[in-house]
Amino acid sequence: MAPIAVGEVIPDGTLAYFDDQDQLQSVSVHSLAAGKKVILFAVPGAFTPTCSMKHVPGFIEKAEELKSKGIDEILCISVNDPFVMKAWAKTYPENKHVKFVADGTATYTRALGLELDLSDKGFGIRSRRFALLIEDLKVKVANVESGGEFTVSSAEDILKAL
Repeated sequence: MAPIAVGEVIPDGTLAYFDDQDQLQSVSVHSLAAGKKVILFAVPGAFTPTCSMKHVPGFIEKAEELKSKGIDEILCISVNDPFVMKAWAKTYPENKHVKFVADGTATYTRALGLELDLSDKGFGIRSRRFALLIEDLKVKVANVESGGEFTVSSAEDILKAL
């Protein structure tokens, strides 16, 4: 499947997360993004170095600025289970706006055409690193990294597009 591109409508799918009451929730992507301006950014894995020290902190640090420019939701997606995503989110006590959502079987990541096979490293199928700016389900910006790079999918890159 070709990767999702600018101008396309994002597919619907189900992701999981823990809400503020620590209850496991399943949610449709369309319910999170319909009628809204959303950033969906993905990392290959929770607790991995680039993801934990650069990608996620950038969105947490820039969240207020992103919100001030009309962003309604900032979603961090990874091919991990929701318990891992919950534990990872707790390592960022300063976070107020980034929602950590799980795509445990990579089903949604595959629907986006953004899966990355890291079986040779023992990780299996993961997500490519990317950041999508979505307005009312339509992709406005698709910043997708090659391999393990981190050059185009930062919060700063999204801010430049707003």
